[in-house]
Amino acid sequence: MSTDTSAGRREWEHAAAGVLRKAGRLGETDPDDAVWRKLTRTTLDGVEVTPLGLPDEATRHPAIDGRGAVDWDIRSLVDDPRATPEQVLGELEGGANSLWIRLGPTGIPINDLRRLLGDVLLDVAPIVLDSPEDPVAAARAYADLLAAADGSAPAGASLGADPISARLDVPAITAEIAEIASPGGVIGLTADGTKVHDRGASDAQELAYAVACGVSYLRSLTGVGRSLDDAVRLVEFRIAATDQQFATIAKLRALRLLWAKVLKESGTTGRAHVHAVTSRPMMTRHDPYVNMLRGTVAAFAAGAGGADAVTVLPFDAALGLSEAFGRRIARNVSSLLISESHVARVADPAAGAPAIEAFTHDLAAAAWAEFCVIESAGGVVAALADGSIDERVAAVAAERRTQVATRKLAITGVSEFPQQREELPDRRPRPEGSWAVSAYDADYEAMRETPATAPVFLATLGPIAAHTARATFATNLFAAGGVEVRPAGATGSVDEVVSSYDGERVVCLAGTDAAYAETGAETISALRAAGASYVIVAGKPGDLDVDDSCAVGVDAVAFLGRVRKELGS
Repeated sequence: MSTDTSAGRREWEHAAAGVLRKAGRLGETDPDDAVWRKLTRTTLDGVEVTPLGLPDEATRHPAIDGRGAVDWDIRSLVDDPRATPEQVLGELEGGANSLWIRLGPTGIPINDLRRLLGDVLLDVAPIVLDSPEDPVAAARAYADLLAAADGSAPAGASLGADPISARLDVPAITAEIAEIASPGGVIGLTADGTKVHDRGASDAQELAYAVACGVSYLRSLTGVGRSLDDAVRLVEFRIAATDQQFATIAKLRALRLLWAKVLKESGTTGRAHVHAVTSRPMMTRHDPYVNMLRGTVAAFAAGAGGADAVTVLPFDAALGLSEAFGRRIARNVSSLLISESHVARVADPAAGAPAIEAFTHDLAAAAWAEFCVIESAGGVVAALADGSIDERVAAVAAERRTQVATRKLAITGVSEFPQQREELPDRRPRPEGSWAVSAYDADYEAMRETPATAPVFLATLGPIAAHTARATFATNLFAAGGVEVRPAGATGSVDEVVSSYDGERVVCLAGTDAAYAETGAETISALRAAGASYVIVAGKPGDLDVDDSCAVGVDAVAFLGRVRKELGS
């Protein structure tokens, strides 16, 4: 590519246009620069992500005050009500730097905290609490342990109170938490964006919610006499990291820009302390080992985005309470990224990359607009009370659900490349309410949990080489909905197809367009005469007399629902 930016851009456009023309996505008369329109994607927030980042004055921005070139905190989640002191020590000895402990009815009883942490050096290992039902009681229990240990808490320790998300008395609890946190020098409050992420929020909505919570906590703390600087020190953020690598990097960087803007407008300075957690909704129950890959990409993006602490949820977390193997792999993801891949050696590694810089600032602008909407409703507490936040989140969740249904947003192992008859790892169930998420694969999961009781006959036309593309497409599509197929295999005539038929109510033709034109109508007629009551064609139906069809872009969830109904499932 030419060193001249304009010439280089034209060369790239010409090369990319050539590829798109061969694929039929651009016409011969379309200009080369149409590749930008064809290849630019739009996020759920309306942010346009171009296929190529180019140096431009508009995308040159000042450095973001992130974590710096230091290792992030490897933070293990401890949420098993039966957790033992040996398990807790095992997390720390196995590579974790800190512990994130879920307490209360959806986790470990608060009274067990002393037993659980009895052998932990509390002045070395940061403890982060998560007790949505009674954050004050949990905070006092931890403070008592610190006092008994006669030491101050290390950096990163947090009482983790989030009364806004828990719909508790915000002024009263923030005041109590501040009183408990200050003597030990721990963080008191968590502005937890994952609470709306878990319900389906977009990246901008999650950022806006977290920042709005942070602002509300600053107001509450200063309202009870805390200085602004003290209030800032008492607040941290929790953000979800997904397997959308660049979006996650941009999201964490955008959070720092947003919080810096809030503090500047408030007349002070500071940096956001960010705890990134791999996304719960992106995790799948089926083919759960793919979650290891999702978690690795998410952890890399969180580290590259500047997270201070990263929690990788175990690959089996969506199935129930994780076992030792899952917890070890989760810890090792960050250890490998830090110690072997050296991801933490560079401060803000995305800085200067035009595509990510533009993504960061466009996302920050979208999040700030959403934050302003929340503020105009009277703040986050009022916006939660009137349902306006939930309404906007539900709209985004519905759009994502459509993208998953049409497989525009593919989920490996679920909507794409599903495994039939897999044996899922057996895990103890979690306490009710501890995994309250809107899983991205929920529609497929519901079908997979109750597989169809009868198969679809796959009427393959012609030799394997001719029908394999559409047969494979159809087989994977049916498997995504818990429907098995019984293929005819290689066939040379209509009679051979019909001779393989065994009375299935639903049949699906799979072959080339030429085969459909030549023998499709005759095959359909013969299968109907033999007992088929619902005929599907893989591909475009054209003039064929069929009941349904499936091709790229089909609403797979709706299609599979119709098929299962015909199968009596």
